[in-house]
Amino acid sequence: MLTREENELLTRVGPGSRMGELFRRFWLPALLSEELPQRDCPPVRLRLMSEDLIAFRDTMGRVGLIEAYCAHRGAFLYWGRNEECGLRCTYHGWKFDVEGRCVDMPTEAPGSSFKDKVRIRSYPTRELGGIVWAYMGPEENIPELPDFEWMRLPETHRHVSKWLQESNWLQGLEGEMDTSHASLLHRFTDSPAAPDYQRRAIRMEALYQDAAPRIAVKETDYGFVYGGRRDAGEGQYYWRVIHWLLPTFSLIPAPEYPMAAGRAWIPIDDEHTFTFSYTFHPERPLTEKEVGALKAGVRFPPELERSTYRLEDGYVIDTWRPKRNRENNYLIDREIQRSRNYTGIHGINDQDRSVQETMRSYGGKWGTIADRTRERLGSTDLAIIAIRQQLLTILREMQKGNEPKPIPGTLYNRRPLDVVSHQAQFRRSARREQGHHPLLNCPSVCIRGRVVLLERF
Repeated sequence: MLTREENELLTRVGPGSRMGELFRRFWLPALLSEELPQRDCPPVRLRLMSEDLIAFRDTMGRVGLIEAYCAHRGAFLYWGRNEECGLRCTYHGWKFDVEGRCVDMPTEAPGSSFKDKVRIRSYPTRELGGIVWAYMGPEENIPELPDFEWMRLPETHRHVSKWLQESNWLQGLEGEMDTSHASLLHRFTDSPAAPDYQRRAIRMEALYQDAAPRIAVKETDYGFVYGGRRDAGEGQYYWRVIHWLLPTFSLIPAPEYPMAAGRAWIPIDDEHTFTFSYTFHPERPLTEKEVGALKAGVRFPPELERSTYRLEDGYVIDTWRPKRNRENNYLIDREIQRSRNYTGIHGINDQDRSVQETMRSYGGKWGTIADRTRERLGSTDLAIIAIRQQLLTILREMQKGNEPKPIPGTLYNRRPLDVVSHQAQFRRSARREQGHHPLLNCPSVCIRGRVVLLERF
C-alpha cells in the first residue's frame, strides 16, 4: 500500500505538482492527426495537465497548441476564425499564430507595435505516427521524441486511436502492467463464443489455468521490462514480456504475435485521462479482419463515438467516448456473464475500465482517484510495486533539484514477447528479437531487496 502523501504525489498532475512536472519533461501524445484533417479546419478543444488548450492546423499545415483564451479580454478562442496562418478571436479580431504570437490587432491604430508585445502560451508540436505530440516543459530541457517502432512504420501497418477514460491516469497504467488479471477479468467461459484471438489453444489454456504467474522485473534506463511466466504443461511455459516506458507508455504482445500493441495514459486533469492506443505489425500491413476487430471494440480500442464531454468545472473537450461507459453500467449483460464471459461486458477495454473507473476512491468524484492506502498487494503485483517505487524515486530527486536523466529516443524502440517454450528456447526466441529484451540479458532482478533469479523460471 501507499501512504496518503505518496498517493497524492503520484496522482496529482496540475501545474506545480511534481508528477505534472515529470510529465512535462517528455513529449506526450496530445491528439490524433485525424482530429485536424486539413489546413484551416475547425479547431479542437482539449485539456492537458489541467490546462485548457486549443489545437488548430494553420494554412501551412502546421499544428498549433495554444492556451484557450485570448490575451485581450479572455475570450474563448475555440470560437475563432482559422485563417491565413492564425486563429483570430471573434471578439476583437486579435490573431495568434501557432507559436502564440499576436500577428494582427485590427482594434489598434495603423502602425501600432503593440501586437509585437503580446503573446499567449503555446507549446511546440510534432507529428509522427498519426499523432500530434506536444512538449509542455522547460524549453532548455526539450528531449528527443520517443522513437517507437510503430511510429516509423507505413500507415497500413498500424492503427492508432484515442478515447476518454474517466479516472486518474495511474489506474490505467497499473491495469496494463497487471498480467494476472487477464486470467479472470478477460476470461471466456464459453469457448465457442471466444473471438479468434482467444482460441490460441495452449496459450489460452495456460492463461486460464494459471492465474498466479511468476513475475520477474528488471529496471532499465527507460522504465522497466517484466516477464510473466505461466505453466503451459508438458514442461513448457507461457511467457509474456511487457515494457513500461517513462512516463506512461506500454508495449505488450498482441494475439497475432509478432503483432504488438500499447497504450499511453495522458492526464487531462487529476480525474480524467486521454488513452492513446497503438496496434501494429512490424512486418506486414494489418489485415481487413484485424482492423475490423479493432473498430468493433473486441479488444483495444473499445467501440467509440465522437462526442463532446463536459468536465466537472464546465469546460468542454472534443474527444471520442466509449459506447460502454460508467453512465450506462458498461452495458453489462448478466445472462452473458452467466453463460459466455466472466464479466458480462463486451470488450477487453470495456472490462478494464469497468474496474478502473469504479475503484474505491478519495479526494474527488467517485472512482476517479484510487485510494491506495487500503490495498493489500500480493506476489503478482511486483510490476505495480516497481512502477510506484521508480516514479517516487524520480519525484523525490526532482524535489531535491535533480532533473530526470534524459532518455535517448532510440531506447523506446522495444518489442514485447509472447512465446510458449522451455526456458532455453525462450532465451533463444528473445535473442532473435535483436536485443529488444534487456530482461533476458541479466540473471536476476531485485524489487525491494527481494532477488528474483531468472534461472528459477
